[in-house]
Amino acid sequence: MPDVVPATDVAVRAPRFQYLEWGAVIAGAIGAAAISFVLLTFGSALGLSAISPYPYRGLSAPTFLVVATLYVALVQVCSYAAGGYLAGRMRTPWADGAESERHFRDGAHGFVVWALGLVISAAVVASGVGGAAKTALEATAAVTAGAASGASAGASMPSPANPAQYATDFLFRPVANAAPAGGADAAQGENSVDPASVTRVFTRGLAGGSLSDEDRGYLGLVVARQTGLSQPDAEKRVDLSFAEARKAEQKARDVANEARKKTALAGFLTAATFAIACAAACLAAGLGGRDRDERSVKYWLGATRFW
Repeated sequence: MPDVVPATDVAVRAPRFQYLEWGAVIAGAIGAAAISFVLLTFGSALGLSAISPYPYRGLSAPTFLVVATLYVALVQVCSYAAGGYLAGRMRTPWADGAESERHFRDGAHGFVVWALGLVISAAVVASGVGGAAKTALEATAAVTAGAASGASAGASMPSPANPAQYATDFLFRPVANAAPAGGADAAQGENSVDPASVTRVFTRGLAGGSLSDEDRGYLGLVVARQTGLSQPDAEKRVDLSFAEARKAEQKARDVANEARKKTALAGFLTAATFAIACAAACLAAGLGGRDRDERSVKYWLGATRFW
C-alpha cells in the first residue's frame, strides 16, 4: 500500500529531490534582467531630463557621471538581490537535510542566478559589440571601395591628418607678396620637392624628441626654396612648426592616457559592482529560503501575496 502524503506537506515537498532547481534559477535570472532593464530605462529618462545642451543648465558632466555610475551600481545590486530572493523562495525546501546545508544550497541558487544573469548580459553586450564591429567593417569596406573607384577616376581621398603632416603643410605655406628665391629656377624646383620626405623627417624627429642639426638645416633649405624666406627665417619656421607638432603629439598622448585611466577605473568599478551584486544575490536567496521555511506572513513588500 503506497504511503499517503499529508495534505499539509504537499506544498513544501518535491516529488523528487534535486540538488539544483533550474526552474527557480532561470526564473530568478529572468526576473533580475527584467527589473534591471526597467530601472535602467527609467534612469536613462531621468538622466536625459537632468542634463542640458545649454551652458550653466542641468548637471555638470562630472556630477552626471558620478550619479549615473552610482545609479547603475545600485540597479545591478537591487536587481540581482530580487532575482536571488525569488530563486531562494521558489526552491523546494529540504526538510530532512541539515540546516547549514539548506542555507548553503539556498545561497548557491542565488549565486547561480547571478552567474546566469551575468552570462546573459555578457552575451547581449557581445552581440551588440559584434553588430557594431560588423557595421564598422562594412563601412570600412565601403570607404575602401569608394577610394579605389575614386583613384581609378583620377581622384584621391585625403588620409587622416597627423602632427607630422600638419607640420609639413605649415612649412609650405607661401608668404604674401614674396617670390621664391632664385626666380624661375626655384619655381621649377618646387615640383622636385617630395613632401613625403619632409613628413618622414618630422616623424623621425617626433619619435626621437628633437630634430638633428642636419635635418633642421635640410628642412630650412627646403622651406627657403619653397616660400622665398631667408635661411634663418626658414629655420625659425621649422622650429615653430616642429614645436606645434610636438604639442599636438603630446596632447594626443594626454588624451589617450586619460582615456586609459578612465577605462581602467570603469573596469574596476564594474568588477566591484558585480561582486557586490553576487553577494546580494546569495544573501537574498538565503533570506528567501528562510521565509519559505518559516512560512513568513510577509511574502512580498509586506503583502500576503506576491504583488
